[in-house]
Amino acid sequence: MTTPAASPRAASRSFLVVLLCGALLVSLAMGVRQSFGLIIGPLSAQNAWPVATFSFALAIQNLLWGAAQPFASALAERWGAHRVAILGGITYAVGLGLTAWANTAGGAFAGTGILIGLALSGTTFGTVLGVIGRAAPPEKRSMALGIASAGGSFGQMAVIPVASGLIASVGVVQAMLVLAVIALLMVPLALALVEPSLNHPQAGPTQSMGAVIKDAWNDRSFQLLSLGFFVCGFQVAFVGVHLPNYLALCHMPAALGATALMIIGGFNIIGSWGCGVLGQSRRPRKILSLIYLLRGIAVALFITLPTTEVSVILFAATMGLLWLGTVPLTSQIIATLYGTRYMGTLFGIVFFSHQIGSFTGVWAGGLLFDATGSYDLVWWGSIALGVVAAFLHLPIADARQEQAATA
Repeated sequence: MTTPAASPRAASRSFLVVLLCGALLVSLAMGVRQSFGLIIGPLSAQNAWPVATFSFALAIQNLLWGAAQPFASALAERWGAHRVAILGGITYAVGLGLTAWANTAGGAFAGTGILIGLALSGTTFGTVLGVIGRAAPPEKRSMALGIASAGGSFGQMAVIPVASGLIASVGVVQAMLVLAVIALLMVPLALALVEPSLNHPQAGPTQSMGAVIKDAWNDRSFQLLSLGFFVCGFQVAFVGVHLPNYLALCHMPAALGATALMIIGGFNIIGSWGCGVLGQSRRPRKILSLIYLLRGIAVALFITLPTTEVSVILFAATMGLLWLGTVPLTSQIIATLYGTRYMGTLFGIVFFSHQIGSFTGVWAGGLLFDATGSYDLVWWGSIALGVVAAFLHLPIADARQEQAATA
């Protein structure tokens, strides 16, 4: 006797639940993470640390997040994404608590750098997007990935005002403890990521994970995609962590840093969703190339024109539109080239390159600022990398399976 297939309505309802809970999970994880741009100054001042000390802890976080992501994604595709995400949410809360009570640099490195770095690998894109990519109908996949990516900015908009208000009213230590409680909300959301089966018809070739990874590793398109994602990590991590301090150097109002990060988050909701929609009908590689070129232009205008509240708001809005739109487009290219069965693992490998860029951007920002008293060198480096990334994406083959099917 054959088990009847789920009705289209039931399948659609299941997909929507996975999409909603997955997006909220990413929202909390990314929202709390983005609040570190507000924490870096007060926590450094309270503990008499140079800015480079906590910058290095955040750099470790970014690097370890990337290094652990392929393994977290592989575990999610074998063991279940919900289990990996539950463990990640608990580890996240512990890391925040350890950092709040740390009075040495080693405590900050362990809490913010190691524990939260590991936690992010289990609660963000690499783990969640694979589930959503398999649950989504192929014709809606790119848009669904865009919605989930935009969830990171919804959390940024929701959590940053809470973090800013708490830091101002009760201090940075108590604020981090409240954020630890917020992080625990990821645990119940993770339960929606249970998958009945990973053997989906659209999952792609039935190769082993090792064979798929080997094929991708030797693929020029995969290599170029990884190099381009390095630039993405460098740019967004530097801006996300160091923009508030840069604005303070420009004698801007103290609250403007938090406002700028909120604006980036708000406009990224539009940008990520829009890139997901465009990726369904346009060549993702061309959109990615344009994103990196426009980022470089936006940074060049921002640092060469007079810094005012209006220019900061315009810069934040522009960067927000270009912020995480790279994630659904990169994920869509991976799904197109290699299927969705090991999409999370392959995205995790590309994401490691992103996080090496994040490590470089965050640490270089703090190191060069302490050495020169200025962020100018990092800004100009970000512009140059954006131009390079724009050219790197043009040769990527982003429609291989569709072309093979047609042939």
